Amino acid sequence: MSNNGLKTLEKPELRLRHGGRILADQLAILGVEKVFCVPGESYLGLLDGLYDHANDIDVITCRHEAGASNMADAYGKLTGKPGICAVTRGPGATNASNGVHTAFQDSTPMILLIGQVARNMMDREAFQEIDYRRMFGEMAKWVAQIDDITRIPEYLSRAWHVALSGRPGPVVLALPEDVLSEYAEVADARPVHIGQSSPQSDAMAQLGEMLAQAKKPLLVLGGPDWSATTAKLAAQMAERFDLPVVTSFRCQDYIDNGHPNYGGVIGIAPIPELRRKIREEVDLLITIGSRFGEMTTQGYTLIDSPIPQMQFVHIHPGPEELGHVYAPDLSIVSSPESFFRAALELPVPDIGWRDWTAGFRPDFEAYLEPTEVPGDLNMGEVIRHFSQTLPDDTIYTNGAGNYSVWLHRFHAHRRYRTQLAPTSGSMGYAVPAAIAAKVQHPDCTVVCVAGDGCFLMTAQELATAKQNGLAIIYLVVNNGMFGTIRMHQERSHPGRVISTDLNNPDFVTYAKAFGIPGEVVTRTDQIADALSRAHASVDGYLIELQVDPEALTPTQTLSAARKQGEAAQKN
Repeated sequence: MSNNGLKTLEKPELRLRHGGRILADQLAILGVEKVFCVPGESYLGLLDGLYDHANDIDVITCRHEAGASNMADAYGKLTGKPGICAVTRGPGATNASNGVHTAFQDSTPMILLIGQVARNMMDREAFQEIDYRRMFGEMAKWVAQIDDITRIPEYLSRAWHVALSGRPGPVVLALPEDVLSEYAEVADARPVHIGQSSPQSDAMAQLGEMLAQAKKPLLVLGGPDWSATTAKLAAQMAERFDLPVVTSFRCQDYIDNGHPNYGGVIGIAPIPELRRKIREEVDLLITIGSRFGEMTTQGYTLIDSPIPQMQFVHIHPGPEELGHVYAPDLSIVSSPESFFRAALELPVPDIGWRDWTAGFRPDFEAYLEPTEVPGDLNMGEVIRHFSQTLPDDTIYTNGAGNYSVWLHRFHAHRRYRTQLAPTSGSMGYAVPAAIAAKVQHPDCTVVCVAGDGCFLMTAQELATAKQNGLAIIYLVVNNGMFGTIRMHQERSHPGRVISTDLNNPDFVTYAKAFGIPGEVVTRTDQIADALSRAHASVDGYLIELQVDPEALTPTQTLSAARKQGEAAQKN
């Protein structure tokens, strides 16, 4: 301590290091535990720097940059920390853009590190040269290039702050290869502290008044900055005020689905009565975290825009999201956790909506019951068996396609972060996300659910799973077509089928080529034994579910979709 009582700051130790080592050191200081990558010559310096952190940072080598970037996105969802992805320039960066877009739309913290051409090669269309500021400008929160080796700690610290602050999202940093190879003495960054927004007292007082006047309120959960603690606080708020609670698209695990106040998810194919109640009866809508995008709002038709048909309270950590589409009666800039803690301090009004709240649960429980569908294998029954058999902390991953509707409808999530699915609707997400989940939670059961088209977009990452000894259960739902596109095709252009039929490989033989056993299931009564074998396998297991193409969704056949299109054309 100095004589005036202030702490005396010691000068940081300066060491001569190459840029790649400086960068790797900053990642370690910031608390990075895993880097998902496809190696490339343009960032050899970073790889060399990571070699010196082999005991601190696990480098997961992937087989395609889309797989690596989606693993980083899933890691960001699982941990709340930026998922780190490193790729080479040009084709590596363009391949990785898939995961960056997913992270942006899903508000997932991520940092993409891209090897770049040397500084003296730029603006000549050098080998694989791209201006990443222009390329990623609309799909990242911040895009920058580190042209000065001495500023590497500064850029990494800022990237961490930007990825986590307000509405979280991806950051892209380009790394000229000569910056990574040259040497300098530079002070390190320090661990980052991210400030959390919290609601103002007058806003919470106004919310209390709105609750006191409401007759049919509804709580909607979703969006970023969630955690297991936040999920518990959300349940406590629902209980304290006896509020019905629903979740937004692909955020079904934000509250225990077994909670008596839980009434389902608003997204693709919601419970019809839930949709009707929101459209016609809700008089106070309290939304925490969700942006209320296209999927959650049924193409912006569920709620009137820009002025909602009910009183609308919107809570979000990013102020730019408030009023972006819907004009709230009350806007609150706050992290979900801070909001719930403040809400739990509000006085409880005379609750006149208990019957209203109780009416949501029966509809949700009825919706969980499998429907009758064509064919010998009923996906509703399959998902229900998985739900009833596997532990509550089983993590389910999926990409995009009609097959995902079965999982979303017939599985009830009991714990936070047991659902990993892209709100961006990106195919090929399920396999990389399952790998990230199993790497992060090796003791949890992880089930990858993918359609035949979705699976093959990133199926090469089975090699990554095998290389890392990850025992994942893969469900490949095989109906021989791009089901979602076929559905829209039949509804819009009935009978004019083109480009949606698939000629698939033998998926079980494909998995065995990676050293992963599996089997084909063609009937519902075969799934119990298949799951037992899958759960016991230490090498992972693939179950190919051969379903009737007519079983398009739980409520509509392929033929019915075609007839719907034909009827529309006649009118």
